[in-house]
Amino acid sequence: MIDDMLTVTKGIKRGALTFAIALVLLTGLTACSSDNLGDLRSYIDEVKARKGGRIDPVPEFRPFETAAYGLEGQRDPFTPSVLRKPDQVAASTGQGLQPDLTRRKEALEDFPLDSLKMAGVLESGNQRWAIITAPDGVIYRVRNGNYIGQNNGKIVEVTEQKMSVTEIVPDGLGGWRIRESTVALIQ
Repeated sequence: MIDDMLTVTKGIKRGALTFAIALVLLTGLTACSSDNLGDLRSYIDEVKARKGGRIDPVPEFRPFETAAYGLEGQRDPFTPSVLRKPDQVAASTGQGLQPDLTRRKEALEDFPLDSLKMAGVLESGNQRWAIITAPDGVIYRVRNGNYIGQNNGKIVEVTEQKMSVTEIVPDGLGGWRIRESTVALIQ
């Protein structure tokens, strides 16, 4: 029973202490506020006394005149203007220029050619290498014959200012064509 009384007494003391601290804090906060808002009130009165600005009226828009578009006698813009015969498509896909899809891919073929940067050139004897920085931050050393870019690009020349690449890209008609590209040295 004495323990219960001590517990109740501690609870009362703790509650009284919390109340006293809260009372002191509230008294301190009210002491910090002041009614010296004269400069704020005068500024508000000054702003309210200003003459309002003039807003221009909404401009009058002319109604849009619609035009009828007729396709009579014209070709459909969604069909190719030059139709290839099925035997021409088969000939371009079956033979002629094609990328070597069986060769082992090189590391720089994972990146688009325009994302690769030529940082420098190394030369030893008659061999010249281009120093390439990939988007992932890795630096590579490549030379003539290495493959680069996502379009079956093969390095054909490395000079002190640029690297020439021959890419094999789809021609849009089922075949392939060669596209020459360069990667210039970063200045």
